[in-house]
Amino acid sequence: MEKGKTQRYYDKNPAANRRRLKQQAKYNKSREGLKIRVAANKLNEKLGTYGNGDGKDASHTGTNKGKLESKSKNRRRPRMGGKYA
Repeated sequence: MEKGKTQRYYDKNPAANRRRLKQQAKYNKSREGLKIRVAANKLNEKLGTYGNGDGKDASHTGTNKGKLESKSKNRRRPRMGGKYA
């Protein structure tokens, strides 16, 4: 699979990548980041894909609802102001 524009940028700019990873780690520990992560894990467990290595992810289509799709497809979709695509 070909790398996206953003990943190619971070590959060429390791200092920028370190800053991004540091910021993301801080966000993931925040109350909002924790809430999102817990909801995602709960939905993955409910759909039976959590930790089984099938390469699938829960696509969040609403509160406590979702469907299975590839991780790359799910994670590249833009989130628009908290609304699900």
